[in-house]
Amino acid sequence: MRRSSQKRRNLVIELRRVTTDRYVDIPGGVLDVYRLWRPSPMFRAHRLEQALDTPARIYDKYEGVSPAGSHQTIIGEEALLQMAMIGEVPDVLVGCTGGGSNFGGLSFPFLREKLAGKMNPVIRCVEPAACPSLTRGEYRYDFGDTLGVTPLMKMHTLGHDFIPASIHAGGLRYHGMAPLVSHIYELGLAEAEAIPQTECFAGALTFARCEGIVPAPEPTHAIAAAIREAQRCKESGEEKVILTALCGHGHLDLASYEQYLAGEMEDYDLTSDELSSALSTVPVLA
Repeated sequence: MRRSSQKRRNLVIELRRVTTDRYVDIPGGVLDVYRLWRPSPMFRAHRLEQALDTPARIYDKYEGVSPAGSHQTIIGEEALLQMAMIGEVPDVLVGCTGGGSNFGGLSFPFLREKLAGKMNPVIRCVEPAACPSLTRGEYRYDFGDTLGVTPLMKMHTLGHDFIPASIHAGGLRYHGMAPLVSHIYELGLAEAEAIPQTECFAGALTFARCEGIVPAPEPTHAIAAAIREAQRCKESGEEKVILTALCGHGHLDLASYEQYLAGEMEDYDLTSDELSSALSTVPVLA
């Protein structure tokens, strides 16, 4: 069953890659799998707000137990409807960003509404300081895999040979960023910030203790960014609406939490020499 579901997902991904149509009908079998966990819930993090003593309102779209993953844009489309049902519009949207699929899934429908003049949220990509493809990578053509066999794609990249430091436990290890996410970042339609992993895990523990969900390492970055924004609201008195996607639970990542709680987790900033070395193998096009 699981293998069959994966094959269906791969079919949709391949169709999306080769077609020029704006919309592609999803095969019935894939829709059946998607319906197992749709719509996914959206929660307001009341207890987290209280712990931070912030006037901000924090919402998280929880995708933690979706058997079909948390990537195709149904996430953002559902979030739009759910926020409309409660009369809210996000002022700030933050999403963890590794390859960009989860971030795009949440943000692209809101970006559409922003471009149509219906709302004006700040859209912020959040990546690890140990793998900062947007904030420190270069926007150029590169391979999507380490072997260099995929087609060249224009994206923000650290170099297809790049491997994060072994002490990096926070997920989001991909060397490049999705071309569409890279493009909107280049156009100034999205911001980006890189956060060290100890801050991410500290925020995740605060979230878990307040909200009862242990986040996967990937969305800890978005949680940390949401907490940063909520703390700024505390200082300014602004009642901003903050939206993020909690794209997975951390039940299989407890070793990383154990490492953090034992004081054994280290922050790591990519050095200029390491970055130059990784970028040296990126193809140079005329």
